[in-house]
Amino acid sequence: MQVPNEEKETGVCQIILAGGCFWGIEAGFYRIPGILTTVVGYTGGIEEDPDYTQVSTGKTGHVEAVCIAYDPAVITLPAILSRFFSLFDSTAEEVTVGFDGSQYRSAIFCCTKEDCLTVQAFIQEIEASGEYDNHILTAVLPAGTFWPAEDYHQQYYEKIRARYQKPLF
Repeated sequence: MQVPNEEKETGVCQIILAGGCFWGIEAGFYRIPGILTTVVGYTGGIEEDPDYTQVSTGKTGHVEAVCIAYDPAVITLPAILSRFFSLFDSTAEEVTVGFDGSQYRSAIFCCTKEDCLTVQAFIQEIEASGEYDNHILTAVLPAGTFWPAEDYHQQYYEKIRARYQKPLF
């Protein structure tokens, strides 16, 4: 699906976030006020309509990502970015322990030019703050086609929540 920019028509904004396994990123945004929907999937690669098996080889160029639709009147893009960067180590080559491969690299795919400017300014600000010892390795790119992952990947942590004594996030 091509990621639309519906902000002008509906007041809904979108951003696509990649930082390791998409299950963890999606779970980190579950039940956050202002987050309207999350869809896990694949973006940034060369294959049309890839599936998990293809992407997991690391040969398609895609990353595992989460397309987030949000209400900017309730949650701001900087607040989303702050949450996103708290979910993984954005200064490490391998952003998720136990997961390696190019499909797990960190990237933010912006749906508007203004969003890209906001994301770049946010990253510059947190790097200047001294909060991180190393440079942020998260790429900032314009959004392209986003391919939703298979149904069994959607809201994965909610599906397995009963296996755990306490919520993961």
